[in-house]
Amino acid sequence: MSVKIFAGVDEVGRGCLAGPVISCALILKENINKKILRDSKTISFKDRLKIADHIKKNSWYAFGSASAKEIDKYNIFHATLLSMERAVKKLKKKPHIILIDGTHAPKKLKNSKTIIKGDQKVKCISAASIVAKAYRDLYMIKLGNKYPKYKWNKNFGYGTSQHLESLKKFGVTSYHRKSYKPVYNILSR
Repeated sequence: MSVKIFAGVDEVGRGCLAGPVISCALILKENINKKILRDSKTISFKDRLKIADHIKKNSWYAFGSASAKEIDKYNIFHATLLSMERAVKKLKKKPHIILIDGTHAPKKLKNSKTIIKGDQKVKCISAASIVAKAYRDLYMIKLGNKYPKYKWNKNFGYGTSQHLESLKKFGVTSYHRKSYKPVYNILSR
């Protein structure tokens, strides 16, 4: 009997005012250090980057994203499911079972199971969470170099008071989610 291959899937960036929502689909290899795998929100930025490197060397993984424009077009719920579906499709190794953090799975993904707080309970989802967060944070830092006034290198696109002040002062970029209330309110003035 063959061993079942599990992929963990998690997303990051749902609550941000700017940038894409990113999902990671990930299958752990046997030699990974599972002791370091936990919810990405409990790990410092610096440690998360180190752990993400270890995970990437010891897993098969792929990213899927949905842009700010897609978030505005489909809404964050549907854009998140789209990013998850894209991540799973890009995996080079195909899983038998897909474990997704949360309560909803993309309809097109067969053999998927949702797990509430999966990033805290299931190692392959924890790993996907860490890798997705590290990837998105680095993406937002790079994007922040083009738009330094918004301090994305520190807030990663989340609606911090500093980010909101910058929005009021400098306006909305093409990377902002125009359907999100704080951004929408500035555009509606």
